[in-house]
Amino acid sequence: MIIAKNIHKYYDSLHVLKGVDLHIQQGEIVSIVGASGAGKTTLLQILGTLDNPAKSNDTSLHINSENILTMKDKALSKFRNTHLGFIFQFHQLLPEFTALENVCIPAYIAGKEKKETEVEAKRLLEYLGLSERINHKPNELSGGEQQRVAVARALINKPAVIFADEPSEI
Repeated sequence: MIIAKNIHKYYDSLHVLKGVDLHIQQGEIVSIVGASGAGKTTLLQILGTLDNPAKSNDTSLHINSENILTMKDKALSKFRNTHLGFIFQFHQLLPEFTALENVCIPAYIAGKEKKETEVEAKRLLEYLGLSERINHKPNELSGGEQQRVAVARALINKPAVIFADEPSEI
C-alpha cells in the first residue's frame, strides 16, 4: 500500500526528516506521534504527495504500487485526487461554498456526475450528523462541524488512503 524508503527533508540547514522508512499495508491504521516540531506534518505532506523529499538516489515512495516520485505534476494531481483523502489540521474549507459544495469539490475535480456526487455527499454529511447544516457556509459552522465536513470531503472519492493531520479533534 505505502512503502517509503530513506525519506529526508531539509529546511535550509535544518534536517527535519532523517532517513524515514515506512511500510504500511492495506487496512492498517497508523499513528505518527512525536513532539511539536518533530516533522509529523512534514512527513504526512510528503506521503500525501503535497511536498517532496530531498532528492537522493536511494529515496523512494510507492503508493498502491505507483512510483510517486517519478510522476509528472498533472498525473500526480490526478492520483492524489482519486487515491488519497486529506483531513487537514485547520480544515481548509473554502469559505464561499456551503458544506455540501465543499464536500463535492474533489468529486467534481475527478469528473464525477453532479447528481451522483451530491447524493453521496448528502449521505456522508447525514452519517456525520450534519444533515441540517448542508447549506451552511464554514463561518456558520462550529469547529467540530467544520472538522466533520472535512472528513466527508476526504471520503467523497472513496480513496485508498486517508491522511489526517491532528485528527484527535474528530
